[in-house]
Amino acid sequence: MNLDALRLIRRVLTVTAILSAALLDVFAQPQTITGKVVGVSDGDTIRVLDAGNQQHKVRLDGIDAPESNQDFGGLSKQSLSDLVFGKTVTVTSGKKDRYGRTVGKVSFDGKDITLEQINRGMAWFYRAYAKELSRDDATAYAAAEERARREKRGLWIDPSPVAPWNFRHEPRPTLVKKPSAKPSSSVPLANQVIVNHAS
Repeated sequence: MNLDALRLIRRVLTVTAILSAALLDVFAQPQTITGKVVGVSDGDTIRVLDAGNQQHKVRLDGIDAPESNQDFGGLSKQSLSDLVFGKTVTVTSGKKDRYGRTVGKVSFDGKDITLEQINRGMAWFYRAYAKELSRDDATAYAAAEERARREKRGLWIDPSPVAPWNFRHEPRPTLVKKPSAKPSSSVPLANQVIVNHAS
């Protein structure tokens, strides 16, 4: 290789390294979304419409709420809706989940909505992801869940509620279709031609 080619390769590598570092810095920094809550999917997921009319599906960080088809699923969704639907919230996030949802801390009027859902007994503190939270948030969420359990708020009225992460892996009963009755010979089947044999 000649000297000019080596210089060009060196410049390209330097520019690539600088751009990579800048992109890593952008993605490592928490992003803030401010917008109106236009939908509540369940007790831990909302849709936020920002000022640029872009919708963001947001999973509240640090909790897991009952599934829609699980005991307290509807109440958990209603609780979250009462807290944020139609209101302007702030979402602070630095990550996405495997479904492409923004995972973040949602605040309204200075309140941590995740903490409110736990306080109401409408969600579990998701301990499996505690290391991804600030120490203060993890401590507050654990204490709030303990209080809700002790005071039998929301889902904690049930002496042994099933956590959503366990519920999702429970076998479901399958519906078995009953065989249909044999059609009457006077009722034509699809693609059947009725021939009248008149004498």
